[in-house]
Amino acid sequence: MIIDTLANCRRYESLHPLFKTAFAFLTRPGCDATPVGRLELDGTRLFALTQTYETKPISEGKLEAHRKYIDIQFILDGEEFMGYAPLQNQAEAVPFDAAKDLGFYDGEAWFTLLRKGMFAVFFPEDAHLPGRHTQKPSSVKKIVLKVAVSP
Repeated sequence: MIIDTLANCRRYESLHPLFKTAFAFLTRPGCDATPVGRLELDGTRLFALTQTYETKPISEGKLEAHRKYIDIQFILDGEEFMGYAPLQNQAEAVPFDAAKDLGFYDGEAWFTLLRKGMFAVFFPEDAHLPGRHTQKPSSVKKIVLKVAVSP
């Protein structure tokens, strides 16, 4: 897992062959005007999911993890707490769905507040619980870049 601001994204471009393209998308002029929905950047190897929603309480929801994709979750507007835990320490709550590349897990997580201009990178070994709040809901606009583990 990585948490940082977009100003430092170049430090991470060498970690994966598609990260340079992914971060170039996030740093391009007008990125904040990206419409809600899916936008393919490199077919199924790299695509963006732009979302808007209200955060939910930390007590709701389950940790999730993916096997085929790395998530780069970038906050365009608003703020949210994102939970993290090593996947190896989690109990499976819902069997992994290979078609959706999604599994849900029960276990303890650590939460970090991300605000506008920050991103988190979650690798397949990282269980995560995004979109949470502690005190009151927050409106969030976020881009989740899905980066194929095997480009």
